[in-house]
Amino acid sequence: MVRASAPATATPPAAREPARPPVRALFPALADTAEVYLDSASTTQKPRLVIDAVHRYHSERTANAGRGTYPWAGEQTRRVESVRAAMAEFIGAAPDEVVFTGGATAGLNAVALSWGLANLREGDEILYSPRDHASNVYPWQHLRGLLARFGRRIELVPYRVTALGEADLEDVAARISPRTRLIAVSHLHHVFGGLTTLEELRGRIDPAIALCFDCSQSGGHLPVRVRELGADFAVFAAHKMFGAPGTGVLYCHRRRHSELTPFLPGGNSGVSLEDSGLVAGAMPQLLEGGTHNLPGILALGAALEVLDELGLDAIAAHNRGLTQALIAGLRPIRGVEFTPGPAYAPCETGYGIVSFTVAGISATDLGFVLSELGFLVRTGAHCVPANRTPADEDSVRVSTHVYTTSEEIDRFTECVATIAEEVS
Repeated sequence: MVRASAPATATPPAAREPARPPVRALFPALADTAEVYLDSASTTQKPRLVIDAVHRYHSERTANAGRGTYPWAGEQTRRVESVRAAMAEFIGAAPDEVVFTGGATAGLNAVALSWGLANLREGDEILYSPRDHASNVYPWQHLRGLLARFGRRIELVPYRVTALGEADLEDVAARISPRTRLIAVSHLHHVFGGLTTLEELRGRIDPAIALCFDCSQSGGHLPVRVRELGADFAVFAAHKMFGAPGTGVLYCHRRRHSELTPFLPGGNSGVSLEDSGLVAGAMPQLLEGGTHNLPGILALGAALEVLDELGLDAIAAHNRGLTQALIAGLRPIRGVEFTPGPAYAPCETGYGIVSFTVAGISATDLGFVLSELGFLVRTGAHCVPANRTPADEDSVRVSTHVYTTSEEIDRFTECVATIAEEVS
């Protein structure tokens, strides 16, 4: 086991002045640091436009939205609806299909509680991957437990993941039954970096089966068109697409609106009280009870402007190139073993996520040594459920974005090679 000190032969990033392309100027946190940020799958760096949007809300005409008729409140209402329209255009949806949530986790729980509780019957099934992010596993487990308390039993049916880090589509198809009601999918896997669209199963999935995509990692990294995915539900995390934490988006296809019950009944939820009880209102307010995270929503609007200016195709191409450079740099290193993902793909692919281990040193220790040398990566089980099957060992995850440079990737792989040589 290597000690926490840095290997003497490894050169810290501060020793060389990396070239900083113009895009780096958009992100203040990267302006005056020699550290190399390689954890964008956890959260992205924030552009100045986003930071200014949060500051402006708190410093200029702070008011609630959808409540008052005075000018300040009206202005915030218009801004929120403008961001809703922009997000709808961003993913190819209609504005009434865009629900603002507290994050992607809140969005997935909203699907479970607003749709699942009302529509699942005894013996119904949900297909899911136990190797997905916990936020795309635990809500279904929680839903099963809640329904069991009321004497209604549903089944959670796991499907496999391939060596490419994608859902095993043949296994998914084989597990679909007449009782399947929902298939939960990680669009871009948060550890493996594999993309799953279910496109190859078109025509083999009953349209009555709801498709729920976790787009936390794909949103803001590559073009996502929810109608092309055939999604009934899809969630996005603003903080992973240049926005602020605590804000997310839940896409709900119109064909599912009549099946939804209030997720957070209360103020602003469009719910009315009649003699028969609560009566659901219109979407998207039906699922937006309470006060909006206004600075977060406005920050999302600013983030969408930045993403539009940079171009999602250009961002995707940049990350693909960095992914291939990372794989090429790590592959020759003795002791490096890749998790499932683009390293095993027959063609050059990748979306900015690569995970690996190095023989002779734990992922945690390797991550600590790398951080001492100025490379900031994620280590551990990466929010994969503890009782996952098959067991996924801890790994080092490198995740890039448009502000990551190829020179940084080269220096990173050189550093890993030096550490691997010392612990072998």
